[in-house]
Amino acid sequence: MNYQNEDKTLTVLLSGRIDSSNADAVEKEISEIREQNAHDIMILDADGLEYISSAGLRVVLRLKKSEPSLCLINVNSEVYEIFEMTGFTEMMDIKKAFRRISLEGAELIGQGANGKVYRVNDDTIVKVYINPDSFGDIQRERDLAKKAFVLGIPTAISYDIARVGDSYGTVFEMLTAKSFAKLIFAEPEKLDYYIGLYVDLLKKIHKTLVKEGDMPDMKEVALSWAKFDMDYLPKEIGEKLFALVNAIPKDNHMLHGDYHVKNVMMQDGETLLIDMDTLCVGNPVFELGSMFNAYEGFSALDPSVSSAFLGISHELAVKIWEKSLSAYLGTTDKVKLEEAENKAKIIGFMRLLRRSIRRGGLSDATMKSEIDFYIEQLVSLVGKTDTLII
Repeated sequence: MNYQNEDKTLTVLLSGRIDSSNADAVEKEISEIREQNAHDIMILDADGLEYISSAGLRVVLRLKKSEPSLCLINVNSEVYEIFEMTGFTEMMDIKKAFRRISLEGAELIGQGANGKVYRVNDDTIVKVYINPDSFGDIQRERDLAKKAFVLGIPTAISYDIARVGDSYGTVFEMLTAKSFAKLIFAEPEKLDYYIGLYVDLLKKIHKTLVKEGDMPDMKEVALSWAKFDMDYLPKEIGEKLFALVNAIPKDNHMLHGDYHVKNVMMQDGETLLIDMDTLCVGNPVFELGSMFNAYEGFSALDPSVSSAFLGISHELAVKIWEKSLSAYLGTTDKVKLEEAENKAKIIGFMRLLRRSIRRGGLSDATMKSEIDFYIEQLVSLVGKTDTLII
């Protein structure tokens, strides 16, 4: 019987069958493992357990009396049914095993800071998290998505969590869904139609009031960016940047936080939002800053980035940004659009400057040129901006 003991958590791995023929031996071996390993918490990992009889259940029951915190994890459906029918699931924490999904032949349809979104088959989309220890992140995103759904935002509904390689994934059922990036690429003549739907959903999100504390406050995050950047900007510009962000009033209206044409889908004529781990609240300028980065900021020095990230040309990405900003603000006035875009640029470049420096860009020649560009842009934009409020 294999086991591991880390940070006073003793995990015993069960396999095969536990029945009347071996229950006594299993209990004796578990007892020896417990005695030889000081621990505060004990877990039975049933990933390899194929069957358990009443004799095996009695072993678990006696063990539970000695280990009040005992829990079972990775229990397959057949074994879980036995625990459920006998009432064990009401007495102790027993977690079903996650089904496993293979990405072989899957289509990459989206990518964000925390994970990648794949279409596995005609019925299933899965978001796979980059961090292998991501179960907490998945639960957090599911909680945010549920809150948005309850508030009336049309979201893709997650119905399962799966293991994907060494990481976890959130599973969505989206039978005929296609991203707006794909739709626009396939039907460029309908760009204005899709922009209209895209902006309508964005406005719906921004009109949605969120209960205090239910979602992160984007202003707090942006202030941390500004504070970080102050050390790398001219003193006067850095102080003004921080003051501009700090002057943005608190706002509990919803933001998506990563709103671009790969995170907006269409299914059966309905527009749906995906990738909900960035949901937050705040002034719309934070959303526009993120959108600017998606369409122009990331590719400011390398237009090919648009093609790799969004699956569309840089020229089309710029056009989507410009048309979206105009439709969102309800104006074609060039002066007003330039003012709003400059505010979005400040938020966007502020974030990119911090990102590049934190990734070691100061010691990399290519990234150093990016950093210099972001600083140059911020010095110019901040110097002529009096407010970031949209």
